[in-house]
Amino acid sequence: MAAIRLGLIWRYLRPHRRVLLGGVLALVVVNLLSVTIPLMVRGIIDDLQDGLTVSYVLRQAGWIVLLASLMGVARLVSRLLVFGVGRQVEASLRQRVFDHMLRQEPGWVQTTGSGEVISRSTSDVENVRRLLGFAVLSLTNTALAYALTLPAMLMIDPLLTLAAVGLYPLMLMVVRLFGGRMMRQQRRQQEYLASLSDLIQEDLSGISAIKIYGQEAHEQAAFGERNGRYRDSALALSRTRSTLFPLLEGISSISLLLLLAIGSGQLESGRLSIGNLVALILFVERLVFPTALLGFTLNTFQTGQVSLERVEELLGRRPRVESPAEPVPPARERQGAVEARGLTIRYEESHREALRDVSFRIAPGELVAVVGPVGCGKTTLARALGRMAEVPAGQLFIDGVDVTALSLADLRAQVALVPQEGYLFTATLADNLRYGDPDASLEQVEDAAREARLEGDIRGFPDGYGTLVGERGITLSGGQRQRAALGRALLVDCPLLVLDDALASVDNNTAAAILHSIRAQHGRTIVMISHQLSAAAACDRVLVLEDGRLVQQGHHEELLAVPGTYRRLWERQQAEVQLQLA
Repeated sequence: MAAIRLGLIWRYLRPHRRVLLGGVLALVVVNLLSVTIPLMVRGIIDDLQDGLTVSYVLRQAGWIVLLASLMGVARLVSRLLVFGVGRQVEASLRQRVFDHMLRQEPGWVQTTGSGEVISRSTSDVENVRRLLGFAVLSLTNTALAYALTLPAMLMIDPLLTLAAVGLYPLMLMVVRLFGGRMMRQQRRQQEYLASLSDLIQEDLSGISAIKIYGQEAHEQAAFGERNGRYRDSALALSRTRSTLFPLLEGISSISLLLLLAIGSGQLESGRLSIGNLVALILFVERLVFPTALLGFTLNTFQTGQVSLERVEELLGRRPRVESPAEPVPPARERQGAVEARGLTIRYEESHREALRDVSFRIAPGELVAVVGPVGCGKTTLARALGRMAEVPAGQLFIDGVDVTALSLADLRAQVALVPQEGYLFTATLADNLRYGDPDASLEQVEDAAREARLEGDIRGFPDGYGTLVGERGITLSGGQRQRAALGRALLVDCPLLVLDDALASVDNNTAAAILHSIRAQHGRTIVMISHQLSAAAACDRVLVLEDGRLVQQGHHEELLAVPGTYRRLWERQQAEVQLQLA
């Protein structure tokens, strides 16, 4: 497992190995100078016994200041280079994660949880940056400090050196003991943070429902429970850190005290010069900081490894809906003809088929309604037409071409899908309408709004098409949001328009006018998913689904003439209308 993690780390560092090598060379210069300066101080102090001139002291002091300045510049260069690698990896990794998320099917975010995804793409990526920046720099500096400082100390006095660093193996044992615990606690804390983010995201999205049903207290209790778990995990991690770091600092301080105690005795007996003792003290102090920092560095390293694994797990997830390796070109004439041949779809988390052996044909320019009871597979059929859900090969065709053989870009250039909950971005109305074609002119935007019967509403807004739409279109009514989403689809030149109950919040007269305008000006093929049978009555043909099967198809009058699902649904809706009028 350790080899796998180191392999992952090197895979991210390899593209920046030249910059990283420059940073390491700068660290070598830093540590060489940090060894040279104490040795120069030793020489100056020992020379004091023979008498020194002021000019000699000033000259030596000047050299020390110069070397110290060079050491500071070299340290700055090393940090700029190595930290820069971490920042570059962070930016590219965050871009990879975002691009990967856009390639996933929509249902993935719903099952994974947006809070979990956001946590991995933000805080985990930042932890990876610290791993590849700070942790790599600190560990390299610590290794170089020991590799260059210990030989210099041993040359002065092996006994004092062993006494000074003899407790450092204990320090490593302490780090090893606490390291695994900190890693587990860090993972648990990140999981609780993701759970907390999920709840915040859900509550912000569903704030209206919370207030309508008066569930503020319930949500506060749920938040308090998750927040408490996150607090407890953070406190447990803090307790571990608060125990580890003082232990490391205490061990380092004890080693310095041992050096002073033993060194003073050797100094008194004449076996050690004052300059050598001062040099050893400077060397030990030089090792205290990287050694004390070792615990925090290892914690950062372990946290970064956990985050790297979480990010790799996210990046390793293969989308269920992908373009084929060798896509075929779309039909030369884009007419919007649709054919299903035994279409069967089952979601991975379900034990029953959402659609079972559904077969039909829709001619170019035809207006077809798809109706049926709740849960019969209408939305699944709409999603299948744009491959928003996985479709088996050889079962669904557009203009005679298997949808699974087309690239997703080619397929979705032919299909405009308008869901019931038309999502609007926090942008102006004009930008929302031209979202599918960012280069569309204002005249094209106005034409699309006119066809969607939204132009009159826009005139009533103070800023017109420049009106800023709030998050998820909260500043618009339900009908306005649906018509804005419809206008966005109409602006895109697609031969097949799929309306997934996209006119549910629009009155019947407006819906009929919209459909008439679309057919008259574009001649598109329209598949209209609807629970309003009065709208289906105006269509060329009606497909009736029940329990995932196509049980009836035909014109409205034909279906009413025979007993079946359609007539039952029609009679039920008519009865509901009569009750409302009574």
